[in-house]
Amino acid sequence: MRNTIIWIAVAAGLVALPEFLSYSQQEILVFLAINILLVSSYRLLTLTGEWSLAHVVIMGVGAYTSALLTKAVGLYVPLGIIVGGVAAGLIAFALSYLLFRMKGFYFLIGSFASGEIIRLLWRRFREPFGGSKGLKGIEAMPDFSIGFHRFDFFEPASYFYFTALVVALCLWVLWRIEKSPVGLTFHAVHWQDHLAQASGVNVRAYRTLAFVVASGFAGIAGALLAHYVGTINPNSFSVEVMVFVLTWAIVGGTRTFYGPIIGCIVLTILNEVVLRELGLEQTRPLIYGAILILSILFMPKGLEGIVQKFLPKQEAR
Repeated sequence: MRNTIIWIAVAAGLVALPEFLSYSQQEILVFLAINILLVSSYRLLTLTGEWSLAHVVIMGVGAYTSALLTKAVGLYVPLGIIVGGVAAGLIAFALSYLLFRMKGFYFLIGSFASGEIIRLLWRRFREPFGGSKGLKGIEAMPDFSIGFHRFDFFEPASYFYFTALVVALCLWVLWRIEKSPVGLTFHAVHWQDHLAQASGVNVRAYRTLAFVVASGFAGIAGALLAHYVGTINPNSFSVEVMVFVLTWAIVGGTRTFYGPIIGCIVLTILNEVVLRELGLEQTRPLIYGAILILSILFMPKGLEGIVQKFLPKQEAR
């Protein structure tokens, strides 16, 4: 009952929040919601003990797929977002055949190389990917009305409501996966892979499953981004963006479901409110690097470790 009341209060707060913010702050909310889905999907992969440097590029696969299908074929935008997620999962499945012949550091480097190959293909071919300039004039989410209220998705507040609904549904699915027997097997593969394999668990198959599912949700995040900004290019999914995702996850902590979400929210507020107001936005990579090092040295459990100190033990798990 208590949790239900909390979730209702959170939902009501999210509905009311855009009304108290400026236009630019509403746009930040949209990007924040998309980034929360991105970093949460990334955490699903880390449950198996593997860290990828291709996750943002896989996000771009979803963005490019949805953008091309809706622009060239006329596919309905919500369907394009779903297909973008499926395409990202399929690309991840194809990459997994080679990547999961490696582990640890070698997997990390292999994923980086795979991502850069995909980005170079986007740069190389002007048709259909638009080359280095990317795609422009991507179809926007079509407007619709509920009762007397019309949702204009060129407005950030309306797109935030749509994005928040999609992200909430995706987060619920990710949470259910983690709490399911499949999620428990992911943990076993991470911490006791040899014991899990000896018990009959197909370790490679479960790592592949985590990679594919995480990539699918990253693809949805990419499609949501593409249909909001209206333009994408290979630089939108560079390794610099991947470093930001890693920083959100590590600073927030990956032991709990909410850890990376906290990291994403806190660092986004730091960047968009503090650094921008001080005119230090261009130094974000430097500041993020310093925060990452300090977090590893003095806060190894991440921000989630601080939150857990104020929660009852049963809720902190």
